[in-house]
Amino acid sequence: MIKIKTREEIELMRESALVVSKTLGMLAKEVKPGVTTLYLDKLAEDFIRAEGAIPGFLGLYDFPNTLCMSPNAQVVHGIPNDKPLIEGDIISIDCGALKNGFYGDHAYTFEVGEVAPETKKLLDITKQSLYEGIKQFRAGNRVEDVGFAIQSYCEKHGYGVVRELVGHGLGKSMHEDPEMPNYGRRGRGKKFVEGMVVAIEPMINLGTHQINQLKDGWTILTRDGKPSAHFEHDVAIVNGKPELLSTFKYIYDALGIVSDEEDEFRQNL
Repeated sequence: MIKIKTREEIELMRESALVVSKTLGMLAKEVKPGVTTLYLDKLAEDFIRAEGAIPGFLGLYDFPNTLCMSPNAQVVHGIPNDKPLIEGDIISIDCGALKNGFYGDHAYTFEVGEVAPETKKLLDITKQSLYEGIKQFRAGNRVEDVGFAIQSYCEKHGYGVVRELVGHGLGKSMHEDPEMPNYGRRGRGKKFVEGMVVAIEPMINLGTHQINQLKDGWTILTRDGKPSAHFEHDVAIVNGKPELLSTFKYIYDALGIVSDEEDEFRQNL
C-alpha cells in the first residue's frame, strides 16, 4: 500500500535526505587512494549522529554498518572493511539517515583518483539515466515509465541494467511501496499521484546485467567482474511534478564540480 505524504511530511523528509546529502559531501573529500571503507564508515556514523539523526542502515535487516560501500564490480550492499582503496577504483557509497521519524536514502559512485575512460563514461551515463528516470516521476505516469526511461537510455550505450534490485517508496520505513525497477514498459505499473515519495536508483553494469551474491549474504557483484555504477535520489511529487529532496550539491562543492543538473527538479518551495 502506497503511503501518501503531506506537504509538511515532505519537508521533514527533505531534512532527512539532506543529512545524507551532507554526509556524502563530507565523504567526498575523504575518498582517495589508501583510505579504507571502514574508516569512511566511522566518519559517516559520527557525522550523522552529530546532525541529530540516526544511521539508517546500521542494524536494518541486521546490516552491520552505517554505509553500504561497493567498489568496482560490487553493485550494492558491500560491507565496509580494512582494505585500502587504490588509484583507479570506483566506490558506490549508499547512505541512509533517520530524522524526525522519516528516512533519507541516497547514493553516489565516486572516482578514486584517475579512473579508466570507459569506467568514467559508465558513471556519467548511469548518473544521467537517474535524471531521465526522475523526469518520468510525475502525476499520471506509471512506475514502469521511470524504468523504461532508465533502461532505454543505458541499453543504447550497451550497458547491463540490473533486474533483481530496485528503487522503492520511502517514508517512515526505509522500504515502502511501490517498488521502482530500472527497467520496464511504458504505461505499466502503479500510477503516480501527488504526495508520493520514492528513491530512484539505477544500478548499471559495464557488461552483463547478471549478478551474483557473496556468501556474506549482502554483497552483490557483477557476474562478469566488470564495474558497476549506482546513483540514487529521493524524489517527491509536488504540484504534479518531481521535486528533489536530496542533492549532490555538497559532493560537487567538495570536488569543485559545477553543475546545473538538478535545477529543473527544484520548485523552490
